[in-house]
Order: sequence, then structure tokens, then C-alpha cells
Amino acid sequence: MPEDDLMDGPVPGAPEVSLTDQEAAAVMVILLGEDQAAGMLSKLNPAELQVLGEKMCALGEIGPEAIVHAIKGFVERTEKLGIRADGRNQQVRQLMTRAVGTVKADNLMQRILPDEPEASGLEITRWLNPASIVPLVKGEHPQAIAVLLVQLEADVAAKVLQSLPNDQHTQVMHRIATMGPVNPEAIVMLEELLARRIAEHHGKGMLHMGGAKATAEVINAAGKLIEKRVMPEITKMDKVLAKAIENEMFKWEHLFVLDPQSMGALLREVESDVLINALKGTEEPSREVFFRAMSSRAADGVKDEIASRGRLRMADVIEAQKAVVTVARRLAAEGVIAFGSGDDDYV
Repeated sequence: MPEDDLMDGPVPGAPEVSLTDQEAAAVMVILLGEDQAAGMLSKLNPAELQVLGEKMCALGEIGPEAIVHAIKGFVERTEKLGIRADGRNQQVRQLMTRAVGTVKADNLMQRILPDEPEASGLEITRWLNPASIVPLVKGEHPQAIAVLLVQLEADVAAKVLQSLPNDQHTQVMHRIATMGPVNPEAIVMLEELLARRIAEHHGKGMLHMGGAKATAEVINAAGKLIEKRVMPEITKMDKVLAKAIENEMFKWEHLFVLDPQSMGALLREVESDVLINALKGTEEPSREVFFRAMSSRAADGVKDEIASRGRLRMADVIEAQKAVVTVARRLAAEGVIAFGSGDDDYV
């Protein structure tokens, strides 16, 4: 944006700068994290999104004085507004769920709000996986199924649809396409149906709990001594289950917590091409964990290789990441590297 267009109103302690309301809004969105920005943008209509997107692209280099101006304007506009209490409980529940997962969030909210009414059948269904939803609508009229699917995330709705009998696919999709306004009584009937089906199929414990992932999280948190004692015993009892737990205990993302010394030991055991393919599908911030364990020259070389490798199939990336994890698992078993503090390995 031309400098002449910015120079207008004063900001204390900074060069004079002026932004339109739309430009200031664009700056504030850019300052937000991606998840926060996406959540806010999802509430705008197409015309508003277009205007805001145009301003974000047109701003170019954003100096500190423009940031100060945008934040100052935001504070001035909101200092007398306050924050409404409507929907606060649900907002807190959503934040807790994103932070610690569904089951832990439910337990927390029961402690925080012990008198809060139980979630409705529809609210509970939104948390279930597709395999748990299908029995709830089996044999129901296509219209009821259509009303439910439009209230689920698109990927969940798609999996539920795929699990229905083939002769229902067209009927359900046609009803979704021609649905229009839905009578509140239809929602009430759907709520009652789901509540009844959830009680029939899942009882009170309607959310899936435990499993290999939960077990792996507990073992990882408990430390190496527990792992060394428990995992061999589980292997004797059920080799398939033990393998599933191990796969959850050691994932690509778990490598991001390695200290530079452990990461260096791991990288010495991994072939260069495998590492480059693995890092190709990793976000920039997470790559730094690997680069910090290398010399500057080696890190620059790997970065150049990643940039020049071109497009790579996700299947190849996943295969490379699994290969690195396999090496990490072996080194951890040998005591060469440690995840977390490893304090329980010492006396």
C-alpha cells in the first residue's frame, strides 16, 4: 500500500499512520493464529470475506506502527462492549475439548458444572465416530438421516453415508439437496430418536474410552520403568494388542520432543534420503527440532534438498516417517535415546 495512504491520524509513541476500518480488521486477522482466524472468518458472509481477503493481500509489508494503530482501534471499539455470557458454558467445553480431548473435557466439565443438564442426543452424536453413528440411524427414514447428516462435519457425514445400504444413498442425498427450512418439531423428534438409540446401543458410557491410544499415553507418561515391566507382559497376553499400543507410543510427532543429543543420535542412524522424504511432509516449525541437532552447514544442505525435491506422494512421506520411527523405537529400547526427562532410568 502506498505510504501516502497510511499517513493520516497520530498514534502516541509511533510514526503517524492511518488505516481504514477494513484495513485494520485485516491486520488483526493476520495477527491471529490460524485456528482463531479461521474460526472468526467462518462467521463472515462471502462478500465480507472477499473484502477482507483483498485488504489482507493488498497491505503488503505491515510495519509496527500499523499494528499499534489496529490494536489501539480494536481496544477503543471494544472497551465498552463487554462479553456476553450467552453460550459461555459451551464455549468453555469446546476449548477444553480442543485442549485435552473429548473424554477428559467431559470429566472436567462435570466437575466445573456438576448441575449442568446432560447433553442432548444430537450433541452427543456430534462427538461420536462414524462407526458409532451408523447403528443409531439404521432402518430410519431417509428424511431423518438427512436431517442428521447436515448437522455433522462433512467428512463424518460422508463416512456415515457410505456405511448405509446402497439403495438409501440417493434418497438421503436428494432430501439433503431439497431440504430447505426444517420444522423445529423434526429436530425434537430426531433428538428423541438419537437419545433412545444411544441408550439402547451405548448405555450411559456412550463415548468410546480406553483403547491402544489411551494405554500408550499412560505408559508414555509413566516412564521407561513401567514400559519395560508392562509391555512384555501385554505381549505375552496379546501380541496384536501389544503391537497396536507400540504403534501409538511411537509416532512421528513423538520425535519432536527429543532433546538435541537424542535427536543427533537418531539422525546418525537414518539415511539422508529417508530423512528428506520424512521432513518433506512436516510443517516448518517442527522441522527445526531436527535442524537444531545438525550443524548449520548440514541443516542448510537438508533444507536445499527438501526445496529441490519437488512434489512427493503422501504415501512416500508416511513410509519414510515410519522408517525413522522404527529406528527411534530401536534406539529407545537400547537406551540410546530417551523420550521426556527419563528420570526414572536413574537411581
